[in-house]
Amino acid sequence: MALEITDSNFEDLVLKSKIPVMVDFWAEWCGPCRMVGPIIEEISSQYEGKALVGKLDVDTNQEYAAKYGVRNIPTVLVFNNGEVVDRQVGVASKSAYEEAINSLLK
Repeated sequence: MALEITDSNFEDLVLKSKIPVMVDFWAEWCGPCRMVGPIIEEISSQYEGKALVGKLDVDTNQEYAAKYGVRNIPTVLVFNNGEVVDRQVGVASKSAYEEAINSLLK
């Protein structure tokens, strides 16, 4: 299951991670977010131990959404060594998300 990422744990879980991290910026009321949600859950299971996959609710956690310029949701950011290396705005295919992580795995 995807981790719940919040403003309070973002630095420890995302920025200090030794493995790639995928963060889904979403909100409960967002229809397209509900389409991406099951894909993110599948990827979380698929990459367990190889990458962290989490979800950040932008309604209750606005600090990092603002810091990374998330203006539309869903937005999925991929981090490597604390830096954003990939950004997908809107709904994308599962393979697009997989490709973003695979490119970072050695």
